[in-house]
Amino acid sequence: MNTAVAVVAALLSAMSFGVASLLQQQAASEAPARESLRLRLVLDLARRPQWLAGMTLAVLSFALLGLALAFGPLVLVQPVAATDLVFALPLLAWRRTVRLTRREAAGIVCTAGGVAMFLTVLPPAPAGTAIPSIRDWLPVLLAIVGAVVLLAAMGRSSQATARTALYAIGAALLFALLDSLTKAAAGRFRAEGLGALSHWEPYALIVIGVAGLILSQSSYQAGSLAISLPLIDTLEPMGAVLIGVAVFDEQLASSTWALAVQALGAATAVGGIVLLDRSPLARP
Repeated sequence: MNTAVAVVAALLSAMSFGVASLLQQQAASEAPARESLRLRLVLDLARRPQWLAGMTLAVLSFALLGLALAFGPLVLVQPVAATDLVFALPLLAWRRTVRLTRREAAGIVCTAGGVAMFLTVLPPAPAGTAIPSIRDWLPVLLAIVGAVVLLAAMGRSSQATARTALYAIGAALLFALLDSLTKAAAGRFRAEGLGALSHWEPYALIVIGVAGLILSQSSYQAGSLAISLPLIDTLEPMGAVLIGVAVFDEQLASSTWALAVQALGAATAVGGIVLLDRSPLARP
């Protein structure tokens, strides 16, 4: 695996996704509530130039993430990709001609430092790209789909704040699954070229991607980014890393002290992400 390509592509993916999320939430918050959890919501948003700009960046982010996962494991790529607002907030501050606050600067330092700490003790990735069988995937697919259906049902009957959180958790689970399927599909295409289209992974990507898009936009529509983004930005990489360990047989740290360093790094990064997601710059 080429770690340098994976890290650079993941960083560019994070930058694109951070700005995309902000643009999409600003547009989705203006959509009618009756369109929540419906494909019609996406069709309505597709007529809004701001949302289309965000969607273009989101597609670019996904393509870059696919490139990163083709050259690196989930346990390496996903923590790096979770640094989206480390790039997005300074760009927004520059665009609005305002200074970053001490809290925002602390969030950037904690996020970047926590991710660096997590990756420092990560064992080297094995050569090649594992392609799990459907038998390996089945427990994960059933668990995530079941959880998302339950979360969506609970969200429909909840108040706005709870609905935003429940939809965001469901979207994060789907995005974690999407990231993992992206790695599997990228492995297929690297090994078989267009022959990968004869397998189920590329088509599952489309279904999970559309479902995740609808659920995330429903979360953006239901309430503030201060609720939805911290959940998506923390649960998505954590879920993808766990899937990497469970399905792809990827490895976390191999000793007790190294696991403690990774746990501390992950906690520091999560704290930084929450600080960044609660910044006024992340809100319409």
